Amino acid sequence: MRDLVVLKVGGSVLTDKNKSSTARPEQIARVAREIHEGLSGGLVLIHGAGSFGHHQAKEYGLKNGLNEKSIKGIWPTHYAVKSLNNMIIEALAKNGVNALPVHPLSACTLKDGRIDSMCTDVIELMLDANVVPVLHGDAVLDREKGIDILSGDQLVVYLARELRAKKVGIGTNVDGVYDVKEFNVIREITPGNIESVRGMLSGSSGVDVTGGMYGKIMELMELANAGIPSQVFNAEKEGNIARFLNGGVCEGTSIRGE
Repeated sequence: MRDLVVLKVGGSVLTDKNKSSTARPEQIARVAREIHEGLSGGLVLIHGAGSFGHHQAKEYGLKNGLNEKSIKGIWPTHYAVKSLNNMIIEALAKNGVNALPVHPLSACTLKDGRIDSMCTDVIELMLDANVVPVLHGDAVLDREKGIDILSGDQLVVYLARELRAKKVGIGTNVDGVYDVKEFNVIREITPGNIESVRGMLSGSSGVDVTGGMYGKIMELMELANAGIPSQVFNAEKEGNIARFLNGGVCEGTSIRGE
């Protein structure tokens, strides 16, 4: 078993989500520097797409399945997210981190929007060679729908489980998982308070106003119950990524089993 960490850095940290296909190069450089500073074992890095790919996926209707229109949008969408992936790998290289891309379009299949199969052999070989595999959300062929969008969040849970990670980090542009009623950070989520957390994430209508955060938390809780804890933290704050990677104290929301 490797001393492996799975880290996702959100697209809101790396890109300007208000402008199509617009990177934040100073943030990409800082993230790469902190990864170099904190790297001590195996790392799988997953990054959000942010403003890369969303415009193309929406324009061609990739979430609607495969048809004459959407098939023309697979390449533009993939090209967009791949260009962001290239920037991140180049920044890692400049900071002395050996990294290589793994593009989900060519590495996995979906079934009704969920990962059905994925070739992890190449990822394991990269890890054995002390190379950081860098993955991202992508357009992926689907056995039921023809085509769909695979999110980085799905990749986090799938790869952490398949590769038996030691821990998972979710780097966002906020300080953790927020209680939307009290507007403060929920410091710890465990099997003992997971049901009350549902209420903390819901508005007066009882609907999850955080865009499906509860479902994401439930998936991370399954990992925690399997012995893989997670930390949701602010990756825009200087030093947080390095602290998380080297085992230091990183404020945010801890998700752990009992």
